[in-house]
Amino acid sequence: MEKLGRILRIGPTDNTSNERTPRENLRIIPPAARDSFLPYSRVQPGIRMGENDLTRLAPQMPRAEGDAIEMSGQILDDIGQPLRHALVEIWNANKYGKYAHDLDGYDAPLDPNFSGLGRTLTDEEGRYKFWTIDPGCYLARPDINRWRPKHIHLSIRGGASRLITQMYFKDAEHNDTDPMRIVMAEDFHLNIGKKYETPDIDVERGFKFDIVIRGKNSTFFE
Repeated sequence: MEKLGRILRIGPTDNTSNERTPRENLRIIPPAARDSFLPYSRVQPGIRMGENDLTRLAPQMPRAEGDAIEMSGQILDDIGQPLRHALVEIWNANKYGKYAHDLDGYDAPLDPNFSGLGRTLTDEEGRYKFWTIDPGCYLARPDINRWRPKHIHLSIRGGASRLITQMYFKDAEHNDTDPMRIVMAEDFHLNIGKKYETPDIDVERGFKFDIVIRGKNSTFFE
């Protein structure tokens, strides 16, 4: 008998969600085939020093506007094994909620010292770390007055697989009306960064965001 997994809910105001979401139960990947779906990077890309620090365009450049934060965590599989040497990329809006992208039409200031893009490789324990700017929220759909809460996008990439997710912030403005948050329902806590203090480093605060790539406690992926 074929094993079936969960059905994905459709976000209430996102037209693309309606078009992309499967109407039937997801099918569970057989154990023998699961490894091919892990985003493991067999050929490591060249990572330059400082690519995981988004707060400056280069070491000697001015720091971007806003509060600098640290984002760190582990990437694990469903039995707690670390995903080693995976390529992790992040991107986020600046303190005003503006992305440094030509197609971002939100009417907010750009920060010339913030590109909003960074990458790193996980270590032997599957750990990663970034410094970035605490992002602002933004008006995503002016026609229906839908705002997106502040969040950070993450991409985990390997030779043939790529997983994309988002880290949210606890109790942030507009969390409760965000379509992706509504789809996650009671599992939303799995995509919230856990705040920690950073007294000994030059950032305002830190957020721990562990990513589980499969199983019943899997992080929500787009």
